[in-house]
Amino acid sequence: MVVREPPAVHATVRIRRVIDVMPGAWPDASRLDAGRVGLFGFSRGGYTGLVSIGADPVFGNAMPPCPDNGNPACLQARHGERWQLVHDARIKAAAIADPLSRFFTADSLGGVKIPVQLWGSQYGGDGVSPENVAAIARTLPSLVEFNVVAKARHFAFLAPCPADLAKKLPAICVDDPGFDRSAFHLDMNARVLRFFRKYLM
Repeated sequence: MVVREPPAVHATVRIRRVIDVMPGAWPDASRLDAGRVGLFGFSRGGYTGLVSIGADPVFGNAMPPCPDNGNPACLQARHGERWQLVHDARIKAAAIADPLSRFFTADSLGGVKIPVQLWGSQYGGDGVSPENVAAIARTLPSLVEFNVVAKARHFAFLAPCPADLAKKLPAICVDDPGFDRSAFHLDMNARVLRFFRKYLM
């Protein structure tokens, strides 16, 4: 019999396994410096990134990250059950964009000790509120910088969509008038790169 655990149980474990494998068994491991590990996380990946670098989410009365009553991860969150979470001290810096952050409190963020570059969209979306992201910025003990992206919604952090995909998925691909996703990504990518170069040297 195969028992399938909810994906949230494995998210931080998978990050740890990647860090285990890449500097060792990966064929191009010689190109990596195992002492300079950085993490970028967006949305649910931003939540996972915060946990990986030391945050401890608080479940129970908070709304779960998804509305599906049959989803095991949602049921666990509603009943306050602890997921299998892993912190990894090998991560030395993290850039986090619009994280799902409703499960964090000031106390639960106290374990984050590494430099963090936090990004938030002005309007949020997909369960991420600008107020919750701003609360993370106020309480992260190791925050280096907080960037609020004007006129941006949550999915603006995804790479610009090809024209055919934009037609199929406008909710993810089409931005509000006055927001240039391509120009934003050029700027964000450069700033994230500078951040990692500074704090992973």
